[in-house]
Amino acid sequence: MSNTPARVTATPAALEFISTLQAKYGPLLFFQSGGCCDGSSPLCYARDEYGIGDADVYLGDLAGTPFYMGSEQFEYWRHTQLIIDVVNGMGGMFSLDNGTGRRFLTRSRLFTDEENDLLGSAVLHGPQYPQ
Repeated sequence: MSNTPARVTATPAALEFISTLQAKYGPLLFFQSGGCCDGSSPLCYARDEYGIGDADVYLGDLAGTPFYMGSEQFEYWRHTQLIIDVVNGMGGMFSLDNGTGRRFLTRSRLFTDEENDLLGSAVLHGPQYPQ
């Protein structure tokens, strides 16, 4: 069993909301917005409606849903664990949470020195699910 910390986790409320969206839309994926139109929100898409590029960084899965971030943004966030939560409000314009009255929100914490050592420098790029 590995002690390597997860780069992305979710609160129970977020996991429940992901399940609700999966039931409605099928397989999903997340992409952490870099701050353009939708600020810095985790954007949720139907898996077959968003193209992950070879340079995008795979952070992990939330309830079977892969979570990605652009490689340049990852360099700023590589020492930070993302904690996906859900709150009341409007979702991102292009995100499946839009119009539900709830939205995903990224919280974060810095990894400890020990956790950073465990994570090392290895990262996975590109799609990590059957296409």
